[in-house]
Amino acid sequence: MDPLTHNPAQRHERTRSPIMREIEIPPIGLAGALHVPSGARSLVVFAHGSGSSRFSSRNRAVANALNDRRIGTLLFDLLTSQEETSRANVFNIDLLAERLVDAVRFVDHEPSLSRLSLGLFGASTGAAAALVASARLEERIDAIVSRGGRPDLAGDVLDQIRMPTLLIVGGADFGVIELNEQAFARLRGPKALEIVPGASHLFPEPGALEAVIEHATRWFERYLLGMSAAPPAQ
Repeated sequence: MDPLTHNPAQRHERTRSPIMREIEIPPIGLAGALHVPSGARSLVVFAHGSGSSRFSSRNRAVANALNDRRIGTLLFDLLTSQEETSRANVFNIDLLAERLVDAVRFVDHEPSLSRLSLGLFGASTGAAAALVASARLEERIDAIVSRGGRPDLAGDVLDQIRMPTLLIVGGADFGVIELNEQAFARLRGPKALEIVPGASHLFPEPGALEAVIEHATRWFERYLLGMSAAPPAQ
């Protein structure tokens, strides 16, 4: 997938009116928050990590930054409250990926959203779910970003990923750095690995989350909006 020819902006339309509402994603009614600014040409669906939800302060900070750049966002709960009580569900990557697929199907059945280019943003185990879901959705996903993710949990799917993928990991997140490096080597499309100096797994350090936001927004602008940017680091 050549970054010069991969230009979703050439084949997707803008939204005419802003959208901001709470939603329920079928078939089981997963709760979500949809925010699409007026004039948006793209939408990013978020997959949170274990122990988190659509109310994740870190994901919401990233979502707000994307909204400021006229990129729509969908944050939703991947599990019901009853499902969350089982630790096995929290780490069931196949189940989480299927919930992401359900969210994308919801988007594609909404006339105001179906022609937007789509990105996935995954954190922790949500990153693996995003990668697995993107493989199932084939050409529908245009870009992926992982924050402090466990892409290694995507397993053999890593060898199938050809859409632009950015892995962001903290420089003090020892162990996870190595897992991201191993996963990075297996990705087949445009890719970059950004290590935020001094940051731990949740990026609580001063300036760490801001660095995540900058990396993520630039990636999505490049591959969802077709905006020029520096070539991805290999």
